[in-house]
Amino acid sequence: MQSTPAAALDQPVISLRGATASLGSRPVLRGVDLTVRRGEVVALLGANGSGKSTAVRSVVGQVPLSSGELSLFGTDLKQFRAWSRIGYVPQRTTAASGVPATVREVVSSGRLARTRFGLLRKADRAAVERALALVDMESHADVSVNALSGGQHQRVLIARALAVEPELLIMDEPMAGVDLANQEVLANALREQVKAGSTVLLVLHELGPLEPLISRAVVLRDGCVVHDGPPPKAVGQHALPGHDHVHPHAAHDAEPLRTGLLS
Repeated sequence: MQSTPAAALDQPVISLRGATASLGSRPVLRGVDLTVRRGEVVALLGANGSGKSTAVRSVVGQVPLSSGELSLFGTDLKQFRAWSRIGYVPQRTTAASGVPATVREVVSSGRLARTRFGLLRKADRAAVERALALVDMESHADVSVNALSGGQHQRVLIARALAVEPELLIMDEPMAGVDLANQEVLANALREQVKAGSTVLLVLHELGPLEPLISRAVVLRDGCVVHDGPPPKAVGQHALPGHDHVHPHAAHDAEPLRTGLLS
């Protein structure tokens, strides 16, 4: 992970102010304010259609804001180029399938933003092996991703983001459709990343095994922030039915518009 100048430590990692956004003609975000500071683990919670996934996809440049301001690491999004500082895990339903690649090859693609001419150096290969170990997939490194279970595939997507050695890790429903055993593996991987100093923004339907890691919760309803603070006690395993899915006319938006993010 890159060292950070002392002067930048007080800057918010994410600053979203008055954000509005639409999918087609449907307004989804209606004046969202969101600040994520260095070292925080922030959960975005809310029912289906509340705007959680649209909010994080706006942060990574996949959904343009209709109005409002967004800065990353103190830099306005329009000028931001340091995408190698960010690891992004899209919803598993948006990830490409049928790719003829091994687990190691997919995870290695997470290092491309840090390489010159796409050539992996010793440090890049070490980061890939560390990411594989974090999600307990070393023994599957040479297996085709097409041969994996859903939970294993999710581990690979997370390992690809971890291989970046991100300062900011953004994950959209990382536990969706994943059994308890795989959830525990992913929670342990995230715990290690937090220990390493990453700032984390998570879209979650329920807190589950990640609850001990969450430092703050932001609850959206109808595209507006209705809670920002400690995880509300009312948000339990079944308190927020449903979760966001990609808009049917925007599935191609899973492909990032910024070259530093690989989905």
